[in-house]
Amino acid sequence: MKTTINIGLLGLGTVGTGVVKVLTGNAHEITQKVGLPVNIKSIMVRNPNKSRGLNIDALITTNIDEIISDKDIDIIVEVMGGEQPAKEYMLKALNSGKHVITANKDVVAKYGRELFEAAQKNNVDFMFEASVAGGIPIIRPLKQCLTANKITEVMGIVNGTTNYMLTKMTNEKLDYQTVLAEAQAKGYAEADPTADVGGLDAARKIAILASIAFNTRVSLDDVDVEGITNISPVDIEYARELGYVIKLLAIAKDIDNNGIDVRVHPAFIPAAHPLAAVSDVFNAIFVRGNAVGETMFYGRGAGEMPTASAVVADIVDVARDIRHNVSGRILCTCFEEKNFCPVEQTQSAYYIRLLVEDEPGVLAAIAGAFGAHNVSLNSVIQKRKVNNCAEVVLITYHVSDANIRMALNTIKDMSGLTTVKNVIRVEAQQID
Repeated sequence: MKTTINIGLLGLGTVGTGVVKVLTGNAHEITQKVGLPVNIKSIMVRNPNKSRGLNIDALITTNIDEIISDKDIDIIVEVMGGEQPAKEYMLKALNSGKHVITANKDVVAKYGRELFEAAQKNNVDFMFEASVAGGIPIIRPLKQCLTANKITEVMGIVNGTTNYMLTKMTNEKLDYQTVLAEAQAKGYAEADPTADVGGLDAARKIAILASIAFNTRVSLDDVDVEGITNISPVDIEYARELGYVIKLLAIAKDIDNNGIDVRVHPAFIPAAHPLAAVSDVFNAIFVRGNAVGETMFYGRGAGEMPTASAVVADIVDVARDIRHNVSGRILCTCFEEKNFCPVEQTQSAYYIRLLVEDEPGVLAAIAGAFGAHNVSLNSVIQKRKVNNCAEVVLITYHVSDANIRMALNTIKDMSGLTTVKNVIRVEAQQID
């Protein structure tokens, strides 16, 4: 009978340091909850000479094989980040009969099937709560607490960098480049912010959530992605006047006969919607199920201690399984193969901002072009001039993506139109 659950930790950066702090600082409580002590036995790092301010020098190694071959180590915790060699190390650990816990969204989103198959083959656990939304519990609720439901929608703010930037743009009326520079200075955005501002980080996370929610494999390639680089203070001000807030949303919908719709893009959401109040670096995920109705999960989506909280929660869960000699209770839940809804068939309302020549008949011609493609206009606003052109804002009723694109292509070729300045979806509420 085991007397201690031993951990092999891969990586000692921000999250790894947090894991050490939580396991040591909350050791008494964790022991009581598991029924056995949980001990870090070895830590793999790239630079063994780096000063870390933790009392762990005796645990440091640079050799992955040393950890995987150690028969006393029960659980491998991967917090290195990046696709390789993290994926290789996790597979090697699973195939050696060790349980694996990761915070790595890149690997889970791209190689989840392979890792789950290895876990099932070797009768061990593979856990990844921290891979989405940091300290917010969402993976486990979808797999366990909400498992009685047919989930029809998951919609969330799952990237703290872009939410911080949009919050600053909204509250302080700053432009994109100014808030990006500030986010980089504060460490919220990387030197190369493409993954965040381009929507790819959020796309990986919604691929993971959609796979679990809809019980079907969703990969990054299945997600239609658009970032926030085209959002301007002008668009934010129009949103405010119309009763909306602009957020970068990760959206997954199970649309019955039309299939799975998974996308990431900026969107107008009603100011009264719960997600509209989520500001700064906070994350939130809104879930709709046919039994529970609407529910939302909110908190810090990144950072040393929030992410470590999720990692250690997985450690406790696996440690309990080990103590009771069970494993693999909840592995891959992608037991269906659902079709995907083509982007052109997805539907929503749209905000469209145009610059047009300020001449009689131009607006009527534009309205006619939209009508010819079955795009009904809910409202038309003309408030100001820009460089001797009229700025026109249109809000449509719900329409297919295909129809809105055809209408825009038509009006781009019309005389009297200067430019289409922006097109943003309106989500979360049917326009009446």
